[in-house]
Amino acid sequence: MTLEVAVGTRGPVPKRTEERRRRNLEEGLPVVQAAAGPPLDLPDLPEPDRHWHEIATDWYLSLRESGQAAFYEPSDWAMARYAAELMSRALQTDRPPNGQLVAALNSVMASLLTTEGDRRRARMELERKPTGPQLATVSPLAPYRDLAGS
Repeated sequence: MTLEVAVGTRGPVPKRTEERRRRNLEEGLPVVQAAAGPPLDLPDLPEPDRHWHEIATDWYLSLRESGQAAFYEPSDWAMARYAAELMSRALQTDRPPNGQLVAALNSVMASLLTTEGDRRRARMELERKPTGPQLATVSPLAPYRDLAGS
């Protein structure tokens, strides 16, 4: 019997591309970069169940707003609904959380690339849009500084 581990599922979370010092060609698959934020062409997705716990509903709806949703197939959305249902049932019980259920939910959420660490391990980066006004760079002032002799 052999044990196969998915590439990039273990070890420390890799740095983002712009944070890496080594820029030479790496072995393996290239990093896929996608725009952060909701994809423009989402399929008609089922609404969350009205009986779900509030946290499970928020998690499910947050997937629609996430950039990795552009890569989701219908089976991924079905898995997300399943995870939200399990999460909701676990949150609505009076018993303490079951460690195996929590581990299973974390595994499902990791396979859906819901955290940045999961996406980096899968070699996917979401490009964040700059927020707020952009400040001018200092480079236009450099010629004036040279003239002043500073």
